[in-house]
Amino acid sequence: MSQLTHTNADGQAHMVDVGDKDTTRREARAEAYVSMQPETLTLVAENGLKKGDVLSVARIAGIQAAKQCGNMIPLCHPLMLNYIDVDFQLESENNRIRIESCCRLNGKTGVEMEALAAVSVAALTVYDMCKAVDKAMQIDGMRVLEKSGGRSGHYIAD
Repeated sequence: MSQLTHTNADGQAHMVDVGDKDTTRREARAEAYVSMQPETLTLVAENGLKKGDVLSVARIAGIQAAKQCGNMIPLCHPLMLNYIDVDFQLESENNRIRIESCCRLNGKTGVEMEALAAVSVAALTVYDMCKAVDKAMQIDGMRVLEKSGGRSGHYIAD
């Protein structure tokens, strides 16, 4: 395992200097799941919740989270993202919604945190919009699926 990059020689937190890094095309995909009662999933699918279209609102929330990642996560660089996508699959066989994000840019640092921010805030938004009918929902499985670009190369999750 390599050494942590967000600490200096004295062990103090610091922001990494990416000024000398090459600008490359960078992309990251992440996922998360929101498990719920079958009836709740049906309400989401049929747009039957009083708060409105859950997936449309969650998509916008995820996109906004990716754009604001540098403001939410200490030591994250503010990035000029070229592309953000947040997509949903309703998995009735597992009583859950799978959320996947993709973030892309041409830059000097990766976009894994932006992809993770997108799926996490989208999942929180699903929870918020459905909590009136299902307080037992569970958010889990959040992880980076794939990242490419930069010195560390291409990563694909198992």
